[in-house]
Amino acid sequence: MPDALQRIALPTGVDLDVQIAGDPAAPAIILLHGFPESHRTWRHILPDLARDHYVIAPDQRGYARSSKPEGVDQYTPDKIVADLLALADHLKIDTFTLVGHDWGGAVAWMAALGHPERVTKLVIVNAPHPLVFQRTIFDDPEQHKASQYIRHFRDTTIDQGLVNAGLERFFSSTFAKVLTTAVAGEDKAAYLNEWGQPGAMTAMLNWYRASAIQVPAMDEQPPRPAFLDAPFPPTTMPVLVIWGMQDKALLPSQLGLADYVPDLTIEKVDAGHFVPWENPQAVIAAMRRWGV
Repeated sequence: MPDALQRIALPTGVDLDVQIAGDPAAPAIILLHGFPESHRTWRHILPDLARDHYVIAPDQRGYARSSKPEGVDQYTPDKIVADLLALADHLKIDTFTLVGHDWGGAVAWMAALGHPERVTKLVIVNAPHPLVFQRTIFDDPEQHKASQYIRHFRDTTIDQGLVNAGLERFFSSTFAKVLTTAVAGEDKAAYLNEWGQPGAMTAMLNWYRASAIQVPAMDEQPPRPAFLDAPFPPTTMPVLVIWGMQDKALLPSQLGLADYVPDLTIEKVDAGHFVPWENPQAVIAAMRRWGV
């Protein structure tokens, strides 16, 4: 059985709750959750991986009961990648397989691109590549439309209503409504409790507010960012992308990765955005087939 959460203080200035399972001598694998979740994302996947891996699943900064530093600037991707590397260092893990879903996957892409010497394999579950995402927001009208929720999440006036019944209303009216139907019983109660922690909703939404991704309003036509048409560094490790094809927020245009991911395997899965809850067995099977 997975161990209970450990509280780990990092030199990046945050304390993270971390679920750890498996033999420390086994190959390491780090699992990064996304919005609006926690280590629970991996509930149905972690036990299988722990049979032959040392598995680490943190509650990332701003989430559940991990530290929630004040200020949008505390949630820029470089700080979150720094947490990941500091956690690996704390656990004396030099290199590791990195797995990320949603925002955790966005962080995983950035960690793999910026620190390829640490990431031996990369597994992405319904999470956009930074260049492909920004490009499709500008070039794919459907993805532009599907990304408008980010503008809503960046509106700080919504935070004050996100308590008690407001939490359920918020999630039932966004792409995350799938999560509140896929998760039931004690897991749903635990999520509602985590979302209700002081400052949690603001901290979680600050990930969107700190992101440099541009999401123009539907009636806007801003200048096209120059970097979209400039050379972009490729990944250097094997990459597995597992994609729930019914995702309404991240559309299939996100799979246009071949120019940026030389060693690429794509596994299309019957699921929506929250694949680890909706079809965990397909995630496990894809990872095992690929060699995790």
